[in-house]
Amino acid sequence: MKLIILDHYSQASEWAAKYIRNRIIQFNPGPEKYFTLGLPTGSTPLGCYKKLIEYCKNGDLSFKYVKTFNMDEYVGLPRDHPESYHSFMWNNFFKHIDIHPENTHILDGNAVNLQAECDAFEEKIKAAGGIELFVGGIGPDGHIAFNEPGSSLVSRTRVKTLAMDTILANARFFDGELTKVPTMALTVGVGTVMDAREVMILITGAHKAFALYKAIEEGVNHMWTVSAFQQHPRTVFVCDEDATLELKVKTVKYFKGLMLVHNKLVDPLYSIKEKETEKSQSSKKPYSD
Repeated sequence: MKLIILDHYSQASEWAAKYIRNRIIQFNPGPEKYFTLGLPTGSTPLGCYKKLIEYCKNGDLSFKYVKTFNMDEYVGLPRDHPESYHSFMWNNFFKHIDIHPENTHILDGNAVNLQAECDAFEEKIKAAGGIELFVGGIGPDGHIAFNEPGSSLVSRTRVKTLAMDTILANARFFDGELTKVPTMALTVGVGTVMDAREVMILITGAHKAFALYKAIEEGVNHMWTVSAFQQHPRTVFVCDEDATLELKVKTVKYFKGLMLVHNKLVDPLYSIKEKETEKSQSSKKPYSD
């Protein structure tokens, strides 16, 4: 497990975006080999998405051969509702990059048979070859996706009733009115995310500090579902200084001492421009008399 500690939210967002960029480029995706990326919604990943959009517009990164799978969606909220996760992803990310719409996968919270929709989502992930990198965020109570406290740590994509803490936290997106907040959602399970070859969790802000403490310093506990990723062979937690307020000083010092090593994951920062240059040079015939 890696814990990346940056001073501010913007730095944490940029580090995460650089990591995703390098992973995609090093994977060398193409028509016969797509990079599969799991994605979250919420305020935490917005800074990361902005940097990825910037890389794409600068020609340093392409999502042409990337398939995405989102973590969750509200039940009963129209797809074009401004607070649906379909709207969120299109407005904040997808419409600004070169991804093909058919390669984006978001659960349908208005499906006639919700469990069948969840089962089909699992099959789509499997058909895509599994998730290469699943990016996630957490709630103040340590839930990953909508796997609320008490969720099974081997759960799969399913219908979930939202906890009151989650409804209260999301009320700010619905004019502060609790009655407007959906009470159910479709969500990938903890086990679904655990199946990914790599997981990156973004945790920022002092209000997430206790959840980070539970995820890092205490044992695996279904009341803090993010703690399950202690047992994943390749987990990267990316946080800002505020999120470390509940951690022991020696824990913070230990992981900060590893930053010289961990920063090698994003430095050098690769670009598809370099890849294209390498291809064009290798395709040139060597000089001969």
